Amino acid sequence: MASEATKIYDEKMTKTLAALDSDYATIRAGRANPHVLDKIMVDYYGAPTPINQVGNISVPEPRMIQIQPWDSTMLKAIEKAINASELGIHPGNDGKVIRLIFPELSEERRKELNKDVKKKAEASKVAIRNIRRDALDAFKKQEKKKEITEDILKDLEEEMQKLTDKYIADIDKKCDEKCKDILSV
Repeated sequence: MASEATKIYDEKMTKTLAALDSDYATIRAGRANPHVLDKIMVDYYGAPTPINQVGNISVPEPRMIQIQPWDSTMLKAIEKAINASELGIHPGNDGKVIRLIFPELSEERRKELNKDVKKKAEASKVAIRNIRRDALDAFKKQEKKKEITEDILKDLEEEMQKLTDKYIADIDKKCDEKCKDILSV
């Protein structure tokens, strides 16, 4: 019964970790990463569409992303969307493909990105702790209504604490990996 009761909270914690992963994928760490384009939308015949759905995205060199639209009329729209984004890189357009060349990150910029990574990790930890609090509140209400016994409540509390510790350790590990990735020159 214990693991069945905590299953929905485990799923919520998994989603929090997945959201952190997607946030980290959009932070560039010196090397060209096509995921930095994930949140950029292009006006495709009046509908906002992700860049990866209007063309091929490749990384021909470690510091370059190349976007080859399936429809060559989309070049200007893609260029406009990248310029309007907070990416901070100006696209080069040769009439067939768009190239994004990533400059070397300065030490100051690396430190800013590091702070951002740690801030996102801390926000995820807060979300995990909030999920734990919600679970404990729900279990205590069940115990008050006599739906579960005091012993089961203690077991559920212990199980939720173990889940919380596991996910916070995962967040710390991901944060450390991303920080190391950013600081490596």
